Amino acid sequence: MEHRLTADDRKKQLVKIGLMMLRTKPIHELSIDEIASAAGISRGLLFHYFPSKRDYYVAVISAAGRRLLRVTKPDDSLAPEQQLREMLTQFVAFIERRRAAYISFVRGAAGGDDFAVEVYDATRASLTKRILTYLGTPEIADDPASADYLRIHAWLSYTEDLAIEWSGLAEADRPYSASHLVQHSIEALHTLRKL
Repeated sequence: MEHRLTADDRKKQLVKIGLMMLRTKPIHELSIDEIASAAGISRGLLFHYFPSKRDYYVAVISAAGRRLLRVTKPDDSLAPEQQLREMLTQFVAFIERRRAAYISFVRGAAGGDDFAVEVYDATRASLTKRILTYLGTPEIADDPASADYLRIHAWLSYTEDLAIEWSGLAEADRPYSASHLVQHSIEALHTLRKL
């Protein structure tokens, strides 16, 4: 006798399939038919769990943002400077491991898909707030109009782009290691904060 999934388990399964497909395709190119087929259900049943294609895409891209935040969260027992280093180490490793999916996440936002932009912005704001906390200025984390908040937010884009470009090179062609990239990014952050 086949075990039937609960509605919640089926939704999780469908989102997981979407996340796997997101590794090689931008969010707007995910095929609902392929996803339903991979889950062993009909297209119509997928829409029982997610009322529209947009609702499904929002669930997948939101899960991608949560995954990034989860895997980059350092151990709370570390000193703030170590938390910053650990977060960046995991951030660079995540981009290196899942480069195509990460680019899909970023480009989905850059492409102007409203749901992708919202999730990307919320994820970037969460990362920025974490960094401000590690830097000992948590009060700025709730003020996106402050100069320091904007500076950290922009620095994160710099680090992200550096990691994307670096990870796209063949290992033998990379001018430095991942740990050097992290160290460089931390030095750039401290330099930027002095300007």
